[in-house]
Amino acid sequence: MSVCHDFIDQYEGVQQELLTYLDELISSFPEVTCRLRYQLPFYYRKSWICYLNPTQDGMVELAFTRGNELSNEQGLLASRGRKQVYSAMFSSILDVDENELLEVLQEAFVLDAEVPYASKRKGK
Repeated sequence: MSVCHDFIDQYEGVQQELLTYLDELISSFPEVTCRLRYQLPFYYRKSWICYLNPTQDGMVELAFTRGNELSNEQGLLASRGRKQVYSAMFSSILDVDENELLEVLQEAFVLDAEVPYASKRKGK
């Protein structure tokens, strides 16, 4: 069993159901790998694409590391005060519009494949 599945198994009820569902959806894309970073499951191809973050209030955040570069035509993502990472919050599987989420994931994977990630941090 992978470390990401071990992570998901730590949770119960709706959070575990959401984490499992989102993990399976993201992992259905070719060449996706999952690794724990910052004690959260991150999904990669060439670079970080997204990560799952279970919150204290029982929700699950699906965050896109380059969310500011996505079109967000679906209106699914919010910055939540962050400049680069944009995310969607889910409290149950009923909250997930699978078609919209698949569109966002597809765009994120295309961005990863076609536009190399360039750090926006300035040297000191």
